[in-house]
Amino acid sequence: MALTPGLTADPDLVRHIAETEFRRLGVDGRVVTGLDETGEAVVALGEPVPHPAPIVWYDPADTGPVEVSPGSVHLYGRGLWGLAWAIRHAVHRLRHPAERIAYGPGDEQWGDLRLPPHHDGTPLPVAVLIHGGYWRSIWAADLMDALAIDLAERGYAAWNLEYRRPDRHGWQATVADIAAGLDRLAGIGSLDLDRVAVLGHSAGGQLALRAAADDNRIALAVSLAGVVDLAEGERRRVGTGAVPHALGGPSAEIPAVYAAADPMSRLPLGVPQLLVMGEDDDLDLIDFNRRYAARAHATGDDVTYVERPGDHFAVIDPASEIWAATMAEVDGRLR
Repeated sequence: MALTPGLTADPDLVRHIAETEFRRLGVDGRVVTGLDETGEAVVALGEPVPHPAPIVWYDPADTGPVEVSPGSVHLYGRGLWGLAWAIRHAVHRLRHPAERIAYGPGDEQWGDLRLPPHHDGTPLPVAVLIHGGYWRSIWAADLMDALAIDLAERGYAAWNLEYRRPDRHGWQATVADIAAGLDRLAGIGSLDLDRVAVLGHSAGGQLALRAAADDNRIALAVSLAGVVDLAEGERRRVGTGAVPHALGGPSAEIPAVYAAADPMSRLPLGVPQLLVMGEDDDLDLIDFNRRYAARAHATGDDVTYVERPGDHFAVIDPASEIWAATMAEVDGRLR
């Protein structure tokens, strides 16, 4: 294992993070700088350099996007913890490759499609995945890889959406991309478009519920630890001020933008909803979700609230108790 020259990080700590994750995933893997052709899961730590093999590049610093060779990926800006996510992404790509389908011309306008193994072509229920990360570009669709794989193995067509985040492209680009990503489903075969669930994690939960409010084709909206009260999120500065940063300013200056975006203000949505929270998550998010569920019920919406042991990321861990409870509800609606 080697670090890119000049990278500021303790080599022993990097080695510990990587080796722990490789053991957890049960793979032979390496974090390297000098690359060769290999069947291993390979993560290169530092600035990308030209290389013919598909590589997951990771830089702990917020470098912004960097152009890489076809088939490769550049992740950045998540600190040393992000190395674990980069390793997971490399392993998921190696073990369970997806078909990447564009829904627009931009580098971030695509979805990864995974179908059940040995699919015979019959129409499948669809699970659209929208990642979170407080609407910031350092977090990307790789966060939902494990759920996409699990959903495909359960018999769903998993459509893991990437989208332009507002910190680099503005709020309207994000809204437009979610809508365009949903529209793109109509051009993909073997999908049952009467059974579409949209599952969003964290900030993606807000995007999922907003999409359901805008699009009556959605059969079920699932918020996994979602930011479901933007007005209160702004007042409490959740995510260190993530709400006004994403939407383009405070609610006092752009009230119409908040009114359209805030799931709480859009009630009733008129679409069945499932809200899922870990008991060990951020207390503000738990509060938002409990109050949202109560208000949704009071307005006549069909809403189910699930709260189980787990933290913010347990809700997107296929091995967790809370994910099993989530899928019991989803299957009950769509299968």
